[in-house]
Parts: sequence; structure tokens; C-alpha cells
Amino acid sequence: MTAQEVFLIRHGEAEWSLNGRHTGISDIPLTEKGRQVARLWQPYAGARKFALVLSSPLQRARETCELAGLAGQAQIEDDLREWNYGEYEGRTPQQIRAAQPGWLIFRDGCPGGESPDQVATRVDRVITRIRAATGDVAIFAHGHLLRVFGARWLELPACAGSHFLLETATLCVLSSYRGVPAVKRWNAPLFTGGARREESREESRESHRSVGRDLREHETSSPQHSAR
Repeated sequence: MTAQEVFLIRHGEAEWSLNGRHTGISDIPLTEKGRQVARLWQPYAGARKFALVLSSPLQRARETCELAGLAGQAQIEDDLREWNYGEYEGRTPQQIRAAQPGWLIFRDGCPGGESPDQVATRVDRVITRIRAATGDVAIFAHGHLLRVFGARWLELPACAGSHFLLETATLCVLSSYRGVPAVKRWNAPLFTGGARREESREESRESHRSVGRDLREHETSSPQHSAR
């Protein structure tokens, strides 16, 4: 039996991220650059048949889901909201650390907002729902929450999210190895056709092997890919 795969899709750039402001519960749309990043997901999303697609209710995640081509399947999942930053909402890390030197969200949480354990509780509910699904799953959510998601998938504490760096326009796939939760890919770059042409031929082959193997496997094993 093929192991379930869970694709984690972080939304692209929003206005506050341009100057590093923490964007939690504030419902801010994507910038045009963020929309361009979201469209990079189309060939990846289109090459798979997902049993379940879940999105944060915040518009930057929902718009990413739409631009990736999966809005028709998506279900809104409130537990996928970004970390509630409380008093730190809209503030930059520099501003926060000026008042709280050494602050680390994955350890300290946010005053007036959520603790790491509270975020982990939300994530655990989503993971339970995912594991009840038969087939692959796509998740559209946010940077800090998805880092906790990676940690909790491996049954690590929420504070371990500090070890999971996550950029925009990257491919993350969670799965299992002989029944043990595992990471198949993390923070792997997505590529456009133009980007591939600018690489050397050998670099392009290597990128295709490391990032695109899932697509090739699907294309050779599933009749669904041509219709999606």
C-alpha cells in the first residue's frame, strides 16, 4: 500500500511581510509577488489527485489555494490559522527583541496570544483528520504554524519547529517510513521553466531529480494526471 503524502503549501508574500511584521490573525491579502509565487504550485497541484484539501480561513492562504488550482476541492479549517501573536501582532522581530532579548516564538509564545502548546493542540487536531483520510492531502497555511506542523507530524514537541526553516515557494512533503512518520521533502525549491533554462544542464537534471520525482512517479502510475 502506498504511503499517504501530505503537501504543505505556505502562502506567498503579503504586505506586512515586506517589512518583516508578524502577520498572524490580521487578514491581509497577497501582494502581486505573492500571487506569482502561488501560481508556481499549479503544475505540482495539477499532477496529483488529492483526497483532502484544507485551507486556513485567512485570505492569503485561501488565495494561494485558488491560484494553485485547488479551490474547488478546498475545505476551510479554522485550526490552520497562523499563530496568534497577541501583543506582537504587526511588530517586527527587532522591535520584539528590543523589549524581550532572546525571545523565541517556538519556546516563549506570545503574550496575549498563543503558547507553543496551544498551537500544537490545533495542529494535532488537523493531523488526526489527515490520518483518517484515504489518499494524499494538501494543506494551505502559514509559516510558523507549518513549522509546528512538521514537528508534530514527527511526534516532536512544538518547540522543535525552530529547527524547520521554511521559505516561500518551496515544496514540503510529509509521509511515513514503514509506518513511522517521516519527512520526504522539506523547504525544497519550486522551479519555473525560465529558472530551469538559466541553470546549467547538470544542475537542471539534479533539480528535476530532487524536486520533480513525485510528479514523474505520478505521471507513470496514474491515469488522472492528464485530466487535471
